[in-house]
Amino acid sequence: MLNYIWLFLIVIALIVGAGKDINDEVNNTYRNEIPLEVIFIPSSLPSGTVTRTEGEFCITAEQFNTYYGITLQQDEIKQKAELALSGGNMGNFIISCSETAPVMWQQMAKSISGKDKLAGKIEKIEFAEDNNSAKAVIIMEPVRFVKLRAITQAAIDFANIAVEIAIGLIGVMALWLGLIKVAEEAGLVKILTRLLAPVTKRLFPDVPSDHPAIGAIIMNTAANMLGLSNAATPIGLKAMEELNKLNPKIGTASNAMVTFLAINTGGLILIPATAMAVRAAVGSANIGVIIGTSIFAAGCATVTGIAASKLLQRLPIYKRDLIAGKNKSEEGKK
Repeated sequence: MLNYIWLFLIVIALIVGAGKDINDEVNNTYRNEIPLEVIFIPSSLPSGTVTRTEGEFCITAEQFNTYYGITLQQDEIKQKAELALSGGNMGNFIISCSETAPVMWQQMAKSISGKDKLAGKIEKIEFAEDNNSAKAVIIMEPVRFVKLRAITQAAIDFANIAVEIAIGLIGVMALWLGLIKVAEEAGLVKILTRLLAPVTKRLFPDVPSDHPAIGAIIMNTAANMLGLSNAATPIGLKAMEELNKLNPKIGTASNAMVTFLAINTGGLILIPATAMAVRAAVGSANIGVIIGTSIFAAGCATVTGIAASKLLQRLPIYKRDLIAGKNKSEEGKK
């Protein structure tokens, strides 16, 4: 079902993006092939047959607004530019869009080059007698399919982020799964399981007290209570994997899985280490002031989640599905 939702969202995004791009093309929002008059102030004088010079393109806000048909809240626009002139008063240019550049130009630059560069050709340029300024007529490189390119780039960027997160979790997962294995071999998990057996039996009556899932649940809860954040993720995945082995209806969350998810989502915590680290990073004077409120809030969320899961388990519709799943499982074994 989730896959269909994602597919629907992607299709909607593409349709909306294509619609806006078509509208931009019809209205020529980016003024493709339309000349623009600017003032060029060189920082170095041109020389030679093929002249290269650097300086600034200057244009008033009124000119910019008239040209693009928008309202720009700036008195004057100045952006660094590099010119390559050949054959008299014609050539090419590159504008380096800074943070002060109009949003329109920033969007155009990102769409064309993916960076902060705007390029185009110089139709005409006339330097003043003292060479301190020049009047230029420029035409920007055509800009098309801005929204579709943005959607594609966003998909690629977030795919890269997903890979980075996945690779980053490998070390954490290896560490904590290794610690669980060491704890199992050393008997620590069994000791904790026996100590917490009265609690786990009430929370997870369908799970045998000596099952590996109980140990993983305890370790995950302990990691969350210590505020280890992402470090608890691999243990939680291990717990869900073990609980799934006991699931009478594969593909549907069992009562134990729902209860564990409620505990995990509630985020029962004793030391909010991650939040305290963030507060310390931004210079908080008292990073520990949130401990009491964090414990209270997380405790309320956890109790509410557990109560909700236990109450919903008693509804006939869920009991019927569970019984049907057990019957199918038994038939499959026969």
